[in-house]
Amino acid sequence: MSTWLLLVAAAISSFGITALLRRYALKRGVIDIPNARSSHAVPMPRGGGMAIVVTFICFMTLIWHRDHSQLGLLIALAGAGGWVAIVGFLDDHRHIPATWRLVAHLLGGLWALYWLSDVPAIAGLPGWVGGVLACLYIVGFLNFYNFMDGIDGIATTQAILAGLAYAAFALDAPPAWLCLGLVAGGLGFLPFNFPKARIFLGDVGSGALGYALAASAAWIAQRDWPHAPLLLLPLSAFLADASLTLAARAAARQRWWTPHAEHAYQFWARHLRSHSGLEQFQPAAGAV
Repeated sequence: MSTWLLLVAAAISSFGITALLRRYALKRGVIDIPNARSSHAVPMPRGGGMAIVVTFICFMTLIWHRDHSQLGLLIALAGAGGWVAIVGFLDDHRHIPATWRLVAHLLGGLWALYWLSDVPAIAGLPGWVGGVLACLYIVGFLNFYNFMDGIDGIATTQAILAGLAYAAFALDAPPAWLCLGLVAGGLGFLPFNFPKARIFLGDVGSGALGYALAASAAWIAQRDWPHAPLLLLPLSAFLADASLTLAARAAARQRWWTPHAEHAYQFWARHLRSHSGLEQFQPAAGAV
């Protein structure tokens, strides 16, 4: 089977697994209940992001079976990505304290750095500084991604667009295919989450997607350090919204690490009274 057909199979598999996870979540009561900080008004099953994780790891394994190069990248993505997903899956079922989640995320970041191995040196600074900054970026972006997963489709469409961009940045065949595998998993999940959600990604999905994108960016930066800042462009909306919101909350001496509904995208969704904004393009009742 060609790699393109594998991508199609990955998208179909993600769609089917999401449907099964939705039934599972409804049966087991894995439900997101709306509260004062929520952007949704009705209870919604969560944890559907596990479909993307399972599909992505299976796709990566098949790619590696065909081409044994870039083993470090595969182990970094599958190992720590699976670990972050498991922690998120448990958190979706039974709340895990934020401190323990952060410890788990730090372990995932360290795992990624070990297997990605070559961290670019930053001029004038000791070599280990680059490793610390890379780990902080991976863990920070992972959590930013979780913060930004608050309305229908936003996190999944961001992952699809960033995955496409990173596939173009990667150039080398195996890493580019891995980025496209993430895109395929997202496309299979998206119909259940946009324009009207029937299941949420959950922490399992948002955490794993954030990790996969950050680790992929770290890998690409190793090989083209002068152009590394360009890797931030596909993620700029998330990085800007999350950074400015957290900075504003910290400046106001609020508990910036606690859940809230003060992101720009949340204000915009409340202004439109819609997550997608598509309603404004629909003809009025009775219109020709």
